[in-house]
Amino acid sequence: MKQTLAILKEYWGYETFRPLQEDIIDVTLNGQDVLALMPTGGGKSLCFQVPGLIREGVCLVITPLIALMQDQVEQLRSRGIKAEAIFSGMKKKEIDIKLDNCIYGDVKFLYISPERLETEIFRERVAKMNVSLLAVDEAHCISQWGYDFRPAYLKIAEVRHTIPAVNIIALTATATPEVVADIQEKLQFRQKSVFQKSFARANLSYSVRNVENKEAKLLEVLRNVPGPAIVYLNTRKACKDVARFLLKNGVFAEFYHAGLPHHERSQKQEKWVKNQVRVMVATNAFGMGIDKADVRVVVHMSLTQDLESYYQEAGRAGRDEAKAYAVILFNEADADELKHRVELQYPSLDYLKKVYQSLANYYKLAIGSGMGQSFDFDIREFSENYGLHHLEVFYALRKMEDEELITFNESYYHPSHLHIAVDNTELYKFQVANSMFDPLIKGVLRLYGGEMFSHFMSISEYQLARFMGVEEKEVISGLTRLDELGIVVYNKQKDKPQVIFTLPRQDPAYLTVNKVILEQRARLAKQKMASVIHYAKHQERCRTELLLEYFGEKYQERCGICDICLAQKKKSEGIHINRYHHLIDHVLTEGPLQVEDIMEKVNPTDREMFLQVIREMLDRNELKYDNLWRLHRTV
Repeated sequence: MKQTLAILKEYWGYETFRPLQEDIIDVTLNGQDVLALMPTGGGKSLCFQVPGLIREGVCLVITPLIALMQDQVEQLRSRGIKAEAIFSGMKKKEIDIKLDNCIYGDVKFLYISPERLETEIFRERVAKMNVSLLAVDEAHCISQWGYDFRPAYLKIAEVRHTIPAVNIIALTATATPEVVADIQEKLQFRQKSVFQKSFARANLSYSVRNVENKEAKLLEVLRNVPGPAIVYLNTRKACKDVARFLLKNGVFAEFYHAGLPHHERSQKQEKWVKNQVRVMVATNAFGMGIDKADVRVVVHMSLTQDLESYYQEAGRAGRDEAKAYAVILFNEADADELKHRVELQYPSLDYLKKVYQSLANYYKLAIGSGMGQSFDFDIREFSENYGLHHLEVFYALRKMEDEELITFNESYYHPSHLHIAVDNTELYKFQVANSMFDPLIKGVLRLYGGEMFSHFMSISEYQLARFMGVEEKEVISGLTRLDELGIVVYNKQKDKPQVIFTLPRQDPAYLTVNKVILEQRARLAKQKMASVIHYAKHQERCRTELLLEYFGEKYQERCGICDICLAQKKKSEGIHINRYHHLIDHVLTEGPLQVEDIMEKVNPTDREMFLQVIREMLDRNELKYDNLWRLHRTV
């Protein structure tokens, strides 16, 4: 058996690859630089995970999405594959140990956020690693023409100089032709090699419904299309309100947004995945990395800011290749609301400076301090303290992130991590001398094993307390004291949004913001917004054709299943029905005829439709059979 197929079967249990996966993997293993464009749910991760397992060394994976990073690491570990993740907000000791394990241990995958590439500790250690492959996920983030530009991605090319023999695989779900060219240039591809799966989804019916009462229409859609559903809105309050409306009308729904505690988000998501809840009403914080193939309908009650986001979110429907629907509920007020939202996203330089200074005051940071420090952040409390509007603050933080001044993680969860900082002998001596800690240390080792000596392990204080038969607060207190004594390194769980100062705190008067690039990004955002509004308002061309044209793909024929195609088909059928009705009527003015004779005289292009017209004329008593089974007019 081919090695790639053997790996696929051993770790994932699949017998064959999906379209394009095997070709991409083969070219990657050949040592070529590759750009893979595969729609949401197309199996992008396998394209670097299989080569990463085959080659000796560690596959370096760069991705900006912490939640997705954590999810993939857990999935790999569940399959017996050693993987680590490093991102903003981790303590230096934890980063240090994880990097050492990648150099001296048997780690196969290291997931890293792009901001980490610039740190001195990473640059020193990556030179010592046996890097087998460089994988860049969400590769559109490197392009200024993309919809989610991240300046830190521009540093990836510098890493290539440290590991010159290593080839690169870049992956994204959506990219326009300009972005495709830009990705290859910015990542310094040695040769152009692009694999693109068609953006067309033969099983997915796109439609836009222009309605005033969106809730009533939503209810109609959900009653007409059975099965799991996602409803997207752009505010947390709207998610809660719509979920309540659905529950009142007999549709079992939950709401989901980044402001909910991690355990609550996890519970809601698990219930939905297991079909214990039918409809998830959510902001765009929901959906990334969720493996649920049987979603039958995705409804957008708010417009996305660009067609890339819409395509990805709508594409979460029908991954099982069965018939599915993507619906936008739209009215004129939505276009105005979207324009206002895009305007808010590009605050003035003075406003950025004001928010930045307020952050420095909030955390009491002196100029030159704070680099790499992570802080819990409550956006509403912060906004109220400084008399600011929380939505304007949100977008100001996003712009500061674009300028690499800070990192802002709105939806952040990092479980408690523990590492035993001394060797076996020292630990034993400590236990003998400090018997009050002995039950806790034994509980940790029995529950989580000896890997704690070489790795940071995710732990649950609740689980440990139950195992020991004590209160959770007793476990937390004990671990905190062991950390203070230098026996363990204990990083307590974080579940609040985080602000991390990527650079030392600056004087706002000299804030490093590129005004020209900021203006360019604002213009690009407005162009993308205009494309969304054009898509929502358009009533003539096939929806799939419009989307594919946006992504630079030529579509040979109409999809036949979107709202535009179905309306035109219905109109065309009406014309044909009227024509057949007229011709039948005209032919029978000459006298009674059998159906076959009428058929021969009319010569219809659609025989089934022709026969249907005859049946309907009989039902309406416009035609009758005589005793020789000939048809004749009744009038």
